[in-house]
Amino acid sequence: MRRSICFCEPNTVYAGEIGTWKFVYTPGSNLPKGTLLKFDLGSEGRPIDWEIPSVDLKEPRNQIYLLFENGKTAAFHEVEVDWRFTPQYECALPQAVSAGSPVTIVVGAPKGAKSNEKTGNQVQTNSHRRRAFNLYIDPTGKGRYGEPEIFNMDVKGGELKNIKVWAPSFVAKNKRFDVVIRFEDEHGNLTSNAPEDTLIELSYENIRENLNWKLFVPETGFISLPNLYFNEPGIYTIQLTNTTTKETFKASPIKCFAEANEVLLWGLFHGESERIDSAENIEGCLRHFRDEKALNFFSTSSFESQEETSNESWKQITQNAVEFDEADRFTTFIGFQWQGESGEEGLHQLVYLKDGKQILRKKDTKSSSLKKIYKCFSPKELISIPTFTMGKGCEYNFKEYNPEFERVVEIYNAWGSSECSVKEGNTKPIDTEGKKGVKECSDGSVLKALKNNCRFGFVAGGLDDRGAFSDFFEGDQIQYTPGITAVIAKEFSKAGIADALYRRSCYATTGERMLLSVNIAGTSMGQEVSTADKPGLTINRHIAGFAAGTCPLKTVEIIRNGEVIKTFKPVKTYRLEFEFDDMVDMSKIILQSPDKRPPFVFYYVRVTQEDGHIAWSSPIWIDFVKLSPQERKAKRMQRVIPKAQVKEEDILDFSADEDDLEEDLEEYEGDEE
Repeated sequence: MRRSICFCEPNTVYAGEIGTWKFVYTPGSNLPKGTLLKFDLGSEGRPIDWEIPSVDLKEPRNQIYLLFENGKTAAFHEVEVDWRFTPQYECALPQAVSAGSPVTIVVGAPKGAKSNEKTGNQVQTNSHRRRAFNLYIDPTGKGRYGEPEIFNMDVKGGELKNIKVWAPSFVAKNKRFDVVIRFEDEHGNLTSNAPEDTLIELSYENIRENLNWKLFVPETGFISLPNLYFNEPGIYTIQLTNTTTKETFKASPIKCFAEANEVLLWGLFHGESERIDSAENIEGCLRHFRDEKALNFFSTSSFESQEETSNESWKQITQNAVEFDEADRFTTFIGFQWQGESGEEGLHQLVYLKDGKQILRKKDTKSSSLKKIYKCFSPKELISIPTFTMGKGCEYNFKEYNPEFERVVEIYNAWGSSECSVKEGNTKPIDTEGKKGVKECSDGSVLKALKNNCRFGFVAGGLDDRGAFSDFFEGDQIQYTPGITAVIAKEFSKAGIADALYRRSCYATTGERMLLSVNIAGTSMGQEVSTADKPGLTINRHIAGFAAGTCPLKTVEIIRNGEVIKTFKPVKTYRLEFEFDDMVDMSKIILQSPDKRPPFVFYYVRVTQEDGHIAWSSPIWIDFVKLSPQERKAKRMQRVIPKAQVKEEDILDFSADEDDLEEDLEEYEGDEE
């Protein structure tokens, strides 16, 4: 019995290429006149997907039509699909087709026209091995389609345009580490499509030895280089130069410390892949973030509703997340988005810190409010991240802020920043270019919440097109680059990341892997300190840190209580070590807490690159606590003699004069010895 044959001309294309594509079908049996053919491109209609052709044969650029062996053509008409925005294409054969006689579905330039940059059909922009196209056939002509015939085409990476280096951001002196080099086309696909004699020179900026390696572009499109190390502490950048085009590519900066104390991990707690829908292919989504984006951690973030995430989908999501969790390589968390009333509860990303948890439905009584949810968990089991807090309709006014569970807040995602309003200087505001979309709501300002003594660290979200964000692509919503979160942890593990989040040891960027560190008198970002413990802070707050970007820095701003008090303007450099003494009398700048807590001030650092990318450090809080002379003596005793059993009568024996206190303490210490 003769079998039908399906093949493509050409059978291999390049991502983003424009041309004319032929899908040749040779039936194994006779097809009578009136037979229905229905062709499915499998495109979602996004800019990254296969371009949608026109059924109008007068369209001068991009058509779809049926071509017979005798040279005659037939037009398709569009068929709407319930589960997709894009159509399928149906055609009733105007003539019979004998077994063994090919018919061709042509997608691209009009018949007789040549394909060029302006005429033809554009291939999807992501590479895809054996990309499938379906052809449904109904010889009865009544729409009774069975299993499809399948065409397969390989979509490969295009011409080499970019080189990326994935390396750890924190390393230790003389400790070896590995880096992965990716050779990519303009769309971010791995590629080996480069001239045969292409050589890539690898070197380090800010290194004592003049290390220089030469690399070929491998067939795989990537290469792993083991056992690199730095001899001295400092900030380094790996540079790659294409000797053919003379283009230079720089990796994200690397900070080398004298000793290894902490690790800097990059990832997302809230975000979706632009290429791969996590609801349809969670495995592909996780693989994309792990391998192509080189994230160290990732949390699932589907919406809790049954329509968005069925029980079966949740089961599949959790299973894949657990399978992809790998020590020291890729840490996965299970999470979901929960949306309550705008203003009071807003939108939250709930992240489980342990596996094996069920999704919480808002329609269920036990999880119908955030307060009920928090009562069912401990802070070691769940972290709740307010997101998109300034988005009108999703805003969160922080009046019910829970400091135990809401340890961090999403200050930025691809739909804008919730740091503050446009009037207060927000350069990436939540806004729309037309009538459709969401505008900012000042009630959800992160800065406003900080002034009301809400204490949280900063994280960044990525791109999202689900749930509350599902209409943004179709509307006029302004879209920015997907953000990324930096977590400074004691170890690369789920427990280490969870601990760092609770300590607010993290910061946010608009997508670039910028290095940022700040401390005040030894107190690091995300932490709290009191003038009771460090009385000198009432007079001087010594602020120190460093910043390093992926391109030259434009400004490094120190922000106190929402106001910029110091701006550094580096000159054509991508790194800066900074120091600043805030010597304003603290009693004159304190903010009053709305509750019974003491007055306070808070600081954070905002770094802006010349390309517009931003990083925000988590804040540092200083509580203004007045102590009596005896309380101050006791505090100083505990610092000088931390192991002594200090008794009240010992304190009373000391001089009431602060200038003589140190001498008294020295005498006391001698007596103890």
